[in-house]
Amino acid sequence: MDNEWPPPPPRRPRIRRSTLITIGVVVAVVSTSTVLSKVVGDAAGSFEAAPASAISAETQPFYTQKLHWNHCDSGLLCTTVSEPLDWFRPSGPRIDVALVKHPASGTRTGSLLVDPGGPGGSGTAMIEDSVLDAVDSTIARHFDVIGFDPRGVGASTPVTCYDSAGMDRYLYGILPGPIGSDRWIAADIARARAYSESCAENTGHLLAEVDSISVARDMDVIRAALGESRLNYLGYSYGSYLGTLYAGLFPTRVGRFVFDGAEDPWSGSSDDTPAGLSPFEGDEDMVDTQSLGSGQTPDVAARPAHPDTSQAVGFENALRSFVSACTHSRRIATDGRRCAVHGTVDQGMGEIKALLGRVAAHPLRASDGRLLGDATLAVAITGALYTTDTWPDLNDALRAAARGRADAAFSLADDYNDRDESGRYEDQSTVAGHAVDCLEYGSEFNVIEMRQAAEQFVHDAPVLGIYEAYGDADCAYWPYGPSFFPTPIHAPTAGPILVVGTTRDPATPYEDAVALSRQLRSAHLVTFDGDGHTAYAKGNDCVDGAVDDYLLHGALPAADPHCS
Repeated sequence: MDNEWPPPPPRRPRIRRSTLITIGVVVAVVSTSTVLSKVVGDAAGSFEAAPASAISAETQPFYTQKLHWNHCDSGLLCTTVSEPLDWFRPSGPRIDVALVKHPASGTRTGSLLVDPGGPGGSGTAMIEDSVLDAVDSTIARHFDVIGFDPRGVGASTPVTCYDSAGMDRYLYGILPGPIGSDRWIAADIARARAYSESCAENTGHLLAEVDSISVARDMDVIRAALGESRLNYLGYSYGSYLGTLYAGLFPTRVGRFVFDGAEDPWSGSSDDTPAGLSPFEGDEDMVDTQSLGSGQTPDVAARPAHPDTSQAVGFENALRSFVSACTHSRRIATDGRRCAVHGTVDQGMGEIKALLGRVAAHPLRASDGRLLGDATLAVAITGALYTTDTWPDLNDALRAAARGRADAAFSLADDYNDRDESGRYEDQSTVAGHAVDCLEYGSEFNVIEMRQAAEQFVHDAPVLGIYEAYGDADCAYWPYGPSFFPTPIHAPTAGPILVVGTTRDPATPYEDAVALSRQLRSAHLVTFDGDGHTAYAKGNDCVDGAVDDYLLHGALPAADPHCS
């Protein structure tokens, strides 16, 4: 069946920093940063392996806690698991991580933990909406399917920044001057600084502890609380990065792992770790979190010195696919309406670029009084490219905008930013995603380098590239970070991992899935020749069969399948 999950990741999977401009917020799954990831503060230290029995007295209460499930939405069960706020100081304050379970409707095989992506994506909301947004009916019959909200997200102890009115100003406000001009950059940085200060004031120390490595450690506590010796896991998009971290930290606790819409955050990095092992990996089962902070500096992966435009190119190519289909398909131009663009693909792309230019010069007023600028229109376009199901909506929005009407474009942008019809940002996924990005990338930015990068973005993605070119300013004056980033993880002792990649995935390029499947020693690649972000549980028998056979029976394809 077609579904809309994972939703457009509220803003990047962990290859980040090339971000869609919604006046400076991190709103895309992204491409690799140009800065060297550093180890900061008491995160400095080396990872040392320790046997499972080495779980410390401080962490034992987390690993031995019992879950108390309560009935929530129809047929679902809800609970929270207690986690340390700071994994380096587990005896300190605690936070809650929310879980929602859809019990197996048939013969139970086990538990399957699911993450929808992001960062910032809510696994509980995914299951509450429909378990079939996460898995197909076969898996729902045989697994307890469990969605979780990572620390800082949704129903877990949340990151809090602006109220809804403030988020409207932050996400939809129109900055002065052309993108990249002195006035525009000054306003963008000022807005980012005010937002950072609001997050620090309203969230407190949690803002320093929402890194992906801490989430991976939280996942192991969830595994133990579920009573599982090994974790079964399905990670979409950024969720594949969480799964990769888990495999590096706890390789012998990897059960059946599937990554769909996988990302490769190590693209272009060097790997000089002896024997191909990351600082995470060793011969034993448990990583001793207490060994961190010893004053030694672990190996870190250097990021490439050139801008990674792969995601911008992915969205540009997806837009070209939309234009081609729109001019030739009645399915997209619905209800007798014509396609919003005309002629060849290049001509259609030119029309969309011209429309963005007109909206930049003369913003459109929506029925609720909001002004639609070109950055928000770009968000609407990009959000609609995650799945071909929303291509008709994109056509309608472009047709309306060309006629001076903004409501349809705002509807798409609101969906992307998780703004409901009342104007509320209930699950704060955009806020949480921004917090993770900024913590893991830090607040460094260089105007000269951003402008140089912008030239490459515009060259590689002439229509949409400019809206991803100035992401480094989004985290200006962020109070924490950058956090530790490991050298490439290979997890040679982990169980098999199934990696699914879509050839024309706009958000996480297919090349990332290929690279990650080669990097992880036990990985197998499933290729889907198609459009859209992620492929599983969307009605393709080849993809669904490969994933289901592995999750249910541990059966791996004899050769890496190529599905279409």
